[in-house]
Amino acid sequence: MNQLEVRAAGALSLVFALRMLGLFMLLPILALSTEQIDGATPALIGVAMGAYGLSQAVLQIPAGLLSDRIGRKPVIVGGLLIFFAGSLLAASSSSVEALIAGRFLQGAGAIAAAVTALLADLTREENRTKSMAIIGMSIGVSFCTAMVLGPLLNDTFGLSGLFMVSAVMSVLAIGLVIWGVPTPVRQKANRETVTALSSLRQILGHRQLLRLNAGVFILHFILIALFIHLPLALQNLAGLPADQHWWVYLLTMVISFFAMVPFIVVGEKRRMIRTVLQGAILLLLVAQLLIWKSSANLGFLVVSVLLFFMAFNYLEATLPSLVSRIAPAGSRGTAMGAFSTCQFLGAGIGGLVSGYIYQQFGETGIFILVAIATALWWLLSVTMNNPPYVSSLVMDLYPVVPSEASRVSDGIATVTGVREVSLAVEEQTAYLKVDRQQLDEQHLRQFGDW
Repeated sequence: MNQLEVRAAGALSLVFALRMLGLFMLLPILALSTEQIDGATPALIGVAMGAYGLSQAVLQIPAGLLSDRIGRKPVIVGGLLIFFAGSLLAASSSSVEALIAGRFLQGAGAIAAAVTALLADLTREENRTKSMAIIGMSIGVSFCTAMVLGPLLNDTFGLSGLFMVSAVMSVLAIGLVIWGVPTPVRQKANRETVTALSSLRQILGHRQLLRLNAGVFILHFILIALFIHLPLALQNLAGLPADQHWWVYLLTMVISFFAMVPFIVVGEKRRMIRTVLQGAILLLLVAQLLIWKSSANLGFLVVSVLLFFMAFNYLEATLPSLVSRIAPAGSRGTAMGAFSTCQFLGAGIGGLVSGYIYQQFGETGIFILVAIATALWWLLSVTMNNPPYVSSLVMDLYPVVPSEASRVSDGIATVTGVREVSLAVEEQTAYLKVDRQQLDEQHLRQFGDW
């Protein structure tokens, strides 16, 4: 990666991390704040927890499409300003309704698609996967950091102070976008990184992608349900004061982060991703059972939470990579857009449903709810095909006229290691699925470069 690419990846990763940190810090805190907020009930706290997911699910694809028309940076800065406004509204709220409105507004600043597209504009094809991985890591680190910082900052500044910290972070992110992120000379029409409405129907009807979309929906549904119950269990059942919750999250997050790595390596090297994925879903189910049964014992509860996050972190890292592999050539951007929408929708609906269930039926109701959802996901995973061990490649074609498109496409398809070809003559681009271990690059470069 050259200096510009490193600068772009680093700055945009930090932008992502600052925004997600502001969202995630509230997860371990909101369930404990019922008595501090006028009109709050467990059901309405659940709505407040998931509100950001609903607005983000609705707006992230439209925001990405808008960035194609007016530019990436205006959409990103605009989204961060909306997030800033939502944080201020939530910080000044004295009622649960105002808190919900603030959380909804935070999510409305949906910048994920525009940030991804801007990174694609600023990086070369051979370095794009590395750049996307840096952003993915920054989101994971921000989640882990938020679980620790949330309880610590809440103890010092209170709930309104947490929202003010989120507002400050959004201002820092705006400064990074304006002065830290390079401005691309031109926007690239790359179907591997942006959503194409023409492909959306095909993606939504793809059975294997539907299983992954359902999986990420359930995963984030379960995550929000966990934080409806877990902070209260730590405080009221296990006897751990709220200002000490941080060490539970620090311990479980750090250990689980490293514990998932061997499973990723085994799944990749031995081509056992499907098997390891099914095992992780079962571990998720077992961990939830243990959390339910061990809530009154702090030691057992911490171990149960550790098992939960081992499974969660593995699945959170693996599902997007499976979407990239399974998505048809030239449709990865659309597939990831649908996948992210389901992810945020799961968080939103998870808050709505689990808050109500907790209010009506308590922790037993929460466990039954998430156990059914996880079991359904496991059944879906059993019927999933083995994923192809391929990667995407976007190739700039040597000049091709429409009448030669079929011949060029057939020629590329004969190259050793090429598994799928999608030619976009109007873009002078070929979108490929390739087996990197077998790819004959010298032969492929007869048709174009990357």
